[in-house]
Amino acid sequence: MPKVLIVSDTHGLKNEVVEIKERHRDVDAMIHCGDSELAYDAEELEGFTYAKGNCDFEPEMEEEQTLQVGEVRFLVVHGHLHQIKSTLMPLSYRAEEVGAQVACFGHSHLAGAEKVGDTLFINPGSARLPRDREEPTYAILEWKDVNDVQLQFYHVNGDPMPDLQMTTEFAAKN
Repeated sequence: MPKVLIVSDTHGLKNEVVEIKERHRDVDAMIHCGDSELAYDAEELEGFTYAKGNCDFEPEMEEEQTLQVGEVRFLVVHGHLHQIKSTLMPLSYRAEEVGAQVACFGHSHLAGAEKVGDTLFINPGSARLPRDREEPTYAILEWKDVNDVQLQFYHVNGDPMPDLQMTTEFAAKN
């Protein structure tokens, strides 16, 4: 059962990022949607597919990444270049252009997920400075098959957040 860890907006956190990585060693992939404010080669970011945020200044970091996990393609961005605070349309168009079923982003510090058409949009919230709730968050996406997709959000301390979970499915590929 593929499993993907998604985190964003850690803004200088080091120990917490390492703890999250250690806690979820069984994941198949790790995504960071930017604003770590760490160096490109920081040990804490090792293993992450990373998208450069508006508070990241390392020239080696890329604004956008794509990642394939099994049959599922992910688009990873921070969101500041896709107007995510006002609309998901630019991100939706970009996900369609790269053939992504999942678009992961941060920037707003608002934890949530939404399925629009064939695309699942995931914002893991902020592991340091949440704006919509008190708890700092991250997310885990896992699936048995295209019809059984589970998204669970967690407090940075590792506790699942029952009010932030979603069951959905991926669109069948042509």
